[in-house]
Amino acid sequence: MKNRETEPETAVFSDEIINKKAKLEGYMKSLPGEAVMVAFSGGVDSSLLLAAACRSAEGRTVYAATVHTSLHPVQDADVAKRVAGELGARYLEIVIDELQDAGIEDNPPDRCYRCKKFLFTRLKTEAEALGVSAILEGSNADDTRMYRPGIRAVKELGIKSPLMELGLTKREVRALAAQYGISVADRPSAPCLATRFPYGTRLSHERMRQVDEGEQFLRKLGFYNVRLRAHGDTARIEVDREDMGRLLEHAQEAVKRIKEAGFSYVTLDLEGFRSGSMDIGLSSVAGTK
Repeated sequence: MKNRETEPETAVFSDEIINKKAKLEGYMKSLPGEAVMVAFSGGVDSSLLLAAACRSAEGRTVYAATVHTSLHPVQDADVAKRVAGELGARYLEIVIDELQDAGIEDNPPDRCYRCKKFLFTRLKTEAEALGVSAILEGSNADDTRMYRPGIRAVKELGIKSPLMELGLTKREVRALAAQYGISVADRPSAPCLATRFPYGTRLSHERMRQVDEGEQFLRKLGFYNVRLRAHGDTARIEVDREDMGRLLEHAQEAVKRIKEAGFSYVTLDLEGFRSGSMDIGLSSVAGTK
């Protein structure tokens, strides 16, 4: 199933996007030192960075550093390890516990800032031990138009964001990933599971597991964009609006499985899938605040 929101259009394969590809590879070649590290989730943004870094390595070691955490779907680490191997990077897995150590147990509005600050501080320690000269992360130009407080932490710590710096949008990222032949070029975005809960909600490993199990089931039914938002014991499902009829065909099975995951009520959001729906009502929508 195609990604309806970010499927590349013909215009994406213009001279401009070809020029951006050359600039991205040039950016990688210009980095100093004998080793670089990509903060690697296995998603399309960080996979494009990793592919460009590996293609432009010229003898440099490229590390794909994946953070293993309960805040991300369980399958993400497996995908990241596979894609890192496909692209020829040296894979690193770093285990952390943000819930315990990053001060985000109550899901504050600046959760992403605290989490990124904690995560990239840890990556910087690993990078220094390995002699890495630069750490790269996959924020793209579209992220500057959304509520992304983690971008501030990235800037404070001196982490490089090549896709954002070069003005690459999500659609362009997917187009370039397809040109590189990256296996996850059309993989749906999978932000951390804390984004499924209202700000101020007490987070726990068990609640993360419930959401993850529900979303995994819905994806196995063939839905592309899926979010299961947790409001207490109520699960609010978001899928693309054109998929709602098909979801209702599976309503009985979906209700059964999601209740088995730990919810008492299951609802369908009639507005459909939209990224950042939990951010509605926040006073700031600037990605750097």
